[in-house]
Amino acid sequence: MDMKEKKKIAILGATGSIGTQALQVIEEHSDLYEAYVLTANNRVELLAEQARRFLPEAVVIANKDKYGYLRDALADLPIKVYAGADALCQIVQEKPVDMVLTAMVGFAGLQPTISAIKAGKAIALANKETLVVAGELVNRLANDYHADIVPVDSEHSAIFQCLAGEVSPIEKIILTASGGPFRTFSREQLAQVTKAQALHHPNWSMGAKITIDSASMMNKGFEVIEAKWLFGVEPEQIQVVVHPQSIVHSAVQFADGAVKAQLGVPDMRVPIQYAFSYPLRLKSSFERLDLFKSSTLTFEEPDTKRFRNLALAYEALHKGGNMPCIVNAANEVVNRAFLEDRIGFLQMSDVIADTMQKATFIACPTYEDYLQTDAEARRIAAGHLPDTV
Repeated sequence: MDMKEKKKIAILGATGSIGTQALQVIEEHSDLYEAYVLTANNRVELLAEQARRFLPEAVVIANKDKYGYLRDALADLPIKVYAGADALCQIVQEKPVDMVLTAMVGFAGLQPTISAIKAGKAIALANKETLVVAGELVNRLANDYHADIVPVDSEHSAIFQCLAGEVSPIEKIILTASGGPFRTFSREQLAQVTKAQALHHPNWSMGAKITIDSASMMNKGFEVIEAKWLFGVEPEQIQVVVHPQSIVHSAVQFADGAVKAQLGVPDMRVPIQYAFSYPLRLKSSFERLDLFKSSTLTFEEPDTKRFRNLALAYEALHKGGNMPCIVNAANEVVNRAFLEDRIGFLQMSDVIADTMQKATFIACPTYEDYLQTDAEARRIAAGHLPDTV
C-alpha cells in the first residue's frame, strides 16, 4: 500500500492496555495511520472519549446494554454506533479497513479475528487466545484467504523481527519470560499470595487478566502454543528462559548455532508500531535502551513444579486437538475466580489439570467443536472451584 495514503486500522479492544497504546502510536504517526474503527466490551465512557478524540468512522460496544449511552454521547458527531458481538464481526469486514488489531482479551477475540481473516484483512495479532484455542484453523483460514498475520506480543514480535530477511529454518526459539512477581517465591509462599501482589508486575503494565496469567506463567504457556502456530515449529524447538530484566524480548537459534535476539526497553508501543509499519521501521519518540543502565542480564531455567501452568500448556500442545482450547477456557474461569478472591493461587493449576482430564477430547476439531469445548470446559472448571479459599 502507498504509505502516503493513510492505513485504516480497526482496533478491537481500544480501551484496553494494547488498544490505548495503539492509539498513542496512531497519534504519533497521524500522517500514516487512521483509527477507522474502535471497539470495546464494557468501558463505554472511555470508548466515547476515544471516539471524540480520534473521530473514527464507526464504534462498536460489545455489551448491548451500553448502546444507548454510547449513541447519546456521540450524537453530535458523524460516527456510526453499533452494539453486540455480531456487529464486531461485521465491522472488521468493511472494505476500507486495511488492518485489524485484535487486542480483545480471551476467547471472545476468536470469532471477530476469523471474520477479519475471511475478509482478507491484515491482522496485527495481540489476542493470544485466538491461536491458543484454534491455531490450526486460524492458520488454514489465513492461508486460504491470503490474510497476513503479524504478531504484536513483545516476544513473538521479537522472534518475527529476528526472522526478517532469514531464509534458513529455525533450529530453536528462545522465548523469554520475566518470571513475574513471584519468581523467587517458594510453594509455601505461593499458597499465600494475594490478588494485589499478583497484579503488581515488576516490568510490564498490562490489563488484570494478562497480569495474573503472567504471575502464574500461564501467559508464557500460551505464548509457547502461539509460537508453534506463528512460526511452524515443534514444541521441542521452543525453550522458555526466565529473564527477569525483560530486555531480551526473545531470540532465535539457527542451524549453524548463531543466535539472533531482539532487545529493547519494556514498551509495547514498539511491537505495535512495527506491526503497523512492517516491513518498514518508523522513527519514534519512545525511550531508547541504555545498555550501561542494563549492564546485568541474567537467564534462568523455569521451575514447572512451582509454576505448573507452563507444564500444562506444553502438555496441551503435545496432545493437540482441542486440548489447548480446554486449557484456555479453564484458565479464564480460574483467572476470574482468583481476581474475585474465590480461589488460591496454586489451586488455579489444580482446576485446570482436572478440567483437562474431564473435558471431551476432540483430535480434529471444527469451529463449532471449539465453541462447544469452550462452554463444556468452563462448566467443568466452574464446578471445581472451592467453596472457600
